[in-house]
Amino acid sequence: MMQEGNQKYNHALGVYVHVPFCSSTCDFCAFYQERPSKKKIESYFLGLECEMMHANLGFPVDTVFIGGGTPGILRPDELDRLCDLINGLGLKKEVEWTIELAPNEVTFDKLSVLKKGGVNRISLGVQTFDEKLMQDLGRRHGPEKVLRAYDLIRETDFKSVNLDLIFGIPNQTLNQWHADMEKAVELKPNHLSTYCLTFEEDTALYYRLANGELVIDPEREAAFYETAWDFLPSQGYLQYEVSNYAMDGYSCVHNLNTWKMNDWVGFGPSACSQYQMKRWKNPSNLEKWESGVRNGFSNNDYDDFSDLSDQIIAEDAILFGLRMNQGIKLEEIFERFQLSEKYTEDLSRFFENIKKENLINQLDGWTYLTNEGRIRADAIAAEIPSGS
Repeated sequence: MMQEGNQKYNHALGVYVHVPFCSSTCDFCAFYQERPSKKKIESYFLGLECEMMHANLGFPVDTVFIGGGTPGILRPDELDRLCDLINGLGLKKEVEWTIELAPNEVTFDKLSVLKKGGVNRISLGVQTFDEKLMQDLGRRHGPEKVLRAYDLIRETDFKSVNLDLIFGIPNQTLNQWHADMEKAVELKPNHLSTYCLTFEEDTALYYRLANGELVIDPEREAAFYETAWDFLPSQGYLQYEVSNYAMDGYSCVHNLNTWKMNDWVGFGPSACSQYQMKRWKNPSNLEKWESGVRNGFSNNDYDDFSDLSDQIIAEDAILFGLRMNQGIKLEEIFERFQLSEKYTEDLSRFFENIKKENLINQLDGWTYLTNEGRIRADAIAAEIPSGS
């Protein structure tokens, strides 16, 4: 699958590693996960060793992101083993290397191993500091556990720390959301990710929605977004994407690489990849994934597999690029993907129309969403002309 580079990607390369183990399932989580056992964890590592050994990436890795699941559920020696495998892929010297951690799993020994292994950015899954709202989300810890975990991370002196926050939780008020943001800002993380709660199929919250216990209120969601857009920049956190804020110089490089439609390769069950005009998702099953990496995948073995065209990548570059505050340069996208004259005309006409609706601004070659456009970002994305 790995082959020579393509100029469309500027040779930027990200790596994502999925650790599928969780001791319990949060009510909002739909990511693939497994209950950990000694046998399953060993099977995971044997599969990962095989998958990475056969990965001929072609270029040094620019960014690494370890997600889950709950990567911190691994023991220190297992985390050390994971870091060794990733280092074997060939990383640039100044690579940004992130791992997601749940407050319950943070210990000094684990943090020490991670820092020694090359991790320099921690993303801590806080979600909320409100104890009642934590319970509503199915979280198995209280606010005091979050604070202890954060203190340990800072004492271990990682270069960058992100806090994940969720808004739009059932029965959450704007005052509670503001209090969560104030508490987060008091801790002075380098980065904040603020996600609107989504009701994914096969989650406890989705069943409550389907049964009529909960309702989706777009106006309420918009108020939560706008509260964050007003408050966090006033506290020194530059908004660089609809849901992401950072102190100067601390934007997430891994996310930026993905949003700009450069290459990334995923390892582990359910991990997604976009590499050299192909996109695929590994099987969301530990046994099927391990069998595939040992015996070789056919395209039908993946959960999803598709060949990509210039138009598909261009559409996604526009879609994700518009979510960023700086927006996109249409002329650069037209040139990068050598789009047809008809398609460039369709895109230009589309942006002219939504500009009349005050959904975008255009300045110095950049096209970017207004506040109203950000609120309607998903709807705008759905209307972007297709090049097919």
